[in-house]
Amino acid sequence: MEYFTSDTHFFHEELLQSNNFAPRPFNFLEDEHPAMIKAWNDRVGETDTVYHLGDIAMVNHIRPAKLGHEMIAGILDQLNGHIVIIKGNHDSRALFKYLAAHNPVLSDGKPKYEFEDVGRIIKANHHQFFLTHYPMMFGQTPSSINLHGHIHHYSVPVQENINVGVDSADLDYLMADERPAWSTPLTMNEIELIIQRKHDDFAKRR
Repeated sequence: MEYFTSDTHFFHEELLQSNNFAPRPFNFLEDEHPAMIKAWNDRVGETDTVYHLGDIAMVNHIRPAKLGHEMIAGILDQLNGHIVIIKGNHDSRALFKYLAAHNPVLSDGKPKYEFEDVGRIIKANHHQFFLTHYPMMFGQTPSSINLHGHIHHYSVPVQENINVGVDSADLDYLMADERPAWSTPLTMNEIELIIQRKHDDFAKRR
């Protein structure tokens, strides 16, 4: 199975204290991190694939930098599955280099981590998905969808752009009984529901 997420921002304590920007349902990292790990592992199996569209963590203030990389690896090691990481603005090539040097092989014989500096294209359900950290603006197309993160609790007012971040406003297109626990990586079926409902929403506005 394949899953999608973005902007987990592990170790970003300031987000827990914000009432205005990307508010999170936790007061302390000691509560947030275990809940996020559980939400991920309750859905993702050992050899499933998660496309993480950037901004894994916020450790830019940690010195030496290697300690920050070790902290991130300590979280990622607890998460099930293969993780394809699209570089976000808070991710560094030094982090990618560290993870590549400490890349466990899972039970299917494949490495846990893959890395992309810009993005990746996958095809599914008659769609071509452009997986990027930053939203792409390529206009109305019959089959191309941009899955992205970066903008947190905002939604791009374009129906071809779907924000898959943990605090995305596009998640509001899922009904209460359809919406997974906060920070759970999304299934392709959930993304397809969001795509259809966002499309229907924009059609009503015309």
